[in-house]
Amino acid sequence: MTPTSPTSLPDGFLWGVATAGHQSEGDNVASDTWFLEHTTPSLFREPSGPACRGYQQWRTDLDVVAGLGLNAFRFSVEWARVEPERGVVSTEALDHYERVVDGCLERGLAPIVTFNHFTAPHWFAAAGSWTAGDGPARFAEQCDRVMARFGDRIAYGVTLNEPNLEQLLQAGGKLPAEAETLKMQMLAAAARAANTSTYASANVIPADRQDEFQEAFTHAHRAAREAIKARRADLPVGVSIAIADEVAVPGGEERRDAKRAAVYDHWLREARHDDFIGVQNYERIVHGPHGEVAVDGDLNGMGTAIAPGSLAGAVRYAHEASGAPVLVTEHGIQTSNDAQRAAFIPAAIQGLAAEIDAGIPVLGYCHWTLMDNFEWIFGYGAQLGLCDVDRNTFQRRPKPSAKVYADVVRSYRDVLSGSRS
Repeated sequence: MTPTSPTSLPDGFLWGVATAGHQSEGDNVASDTWFLEHTTPSLFREPSGPACRGYQQWRTDLDVVAGLGLNAFRFSVEWARVEPERGVVSTEALDHYERVVDGCLERGLAPIVTFNHFTAPHWFAAAGSWTAGDGPARFAEQCDRVMARFGDRIAYGVTLNEPNLEQLLQAGGKLPAEAETLKMQMLAAAARAANTSTYASANVIPADRQDEFQEAFTHAHRAAREAIKARRADLPVGVSIAIADEVAVPGGEERRDAKRAAVYDHWLREARHDDFIGVQNYERIVHGPHGEVAVDGDLNGMGTAIAPGSLAGAVRYAHEASGAPVLVTEHGIQTSNDAQRAAFIPAAIQGLAAEIDAGIPVLGYCHWTLMDNFEWIFGYGAQLGLCDVDRNTFQRRPKPSAKVYADVVRSYRDVLSGSRS
């Protein structure tokens, strides 16, 4: 591959992969998501169980990332491991995550830390979750203890992962009515099992509580940012949002703009006070005068047309609306056909490079994800990894797309190196 706009990439541009603790580590038994996975009924297709045994095999995973020639690794610190019971802090868990941070640095990887990637402690969910009066303060305490331990060594801090995900799913009709019903039944059953009046978790929010949770997440983000900055004022801090590339054919502009206003614009306005906006893009949605327009072509596992240019469009809008630099904290494709992924990655990055060339400040790109893992309510059926994982031995096997991504990164670096020599 020959990069189209290589000289526009800034020095220090991050090339990485993104992961999440609950999805890859396994046995996150003190978390709200684990509790919901084992509730009857459950919206989750299957329990996460050992996931990919990432908690034990983190050194192997960092070696794979470094071996691809990347220079960044995004991971989450699991609050439920650090504070499994209210007020009980696990030194072992903090030791573990500190070792991961130092392991990144030893391999030349910039640690990008997500302070909350959906999951929270079970006790937190049973005590009102994010909408409890003390929810933001409890989260700020968690951020402070993480920063106190190894905040001096991380490169970027992401407070919350996709606080707008449920709004995106509901605005696009991605969850059928029966799924919403099952969600409500699951949360009610969890509340009964936990002997509490309500039970809530960040990525299974009832439709009628979206506004309430958006306000709570906003307060939590601000409290977290303040706590993080109090420990280290120079650390870049932001929030990552789920954002599709919303485009319109003639007559569809009003519908497109309404979707943007309902799902993205609150957080893009909030990002004006942050150091960056995290963009997490997986698809393009085309709006017509009467609704979404089907586009010809191969479909991804989400049921929408494969559109490598969607990343560029999402990045462009996120920056235009927020004015903040962009960090692509997630981007990928759900497909069991790795040849589709191998073609998708270089095309998407070429589009991103063109946006950088046009003046959009982009700090880095993290592909989702390192390996096929637990994809929330879809269990292990959805495949987005650069590596597959043997479900019995947990051996990681790089797919051809991993080499393609490595080659893309090397080609940009080689051209940039030549341009500076």
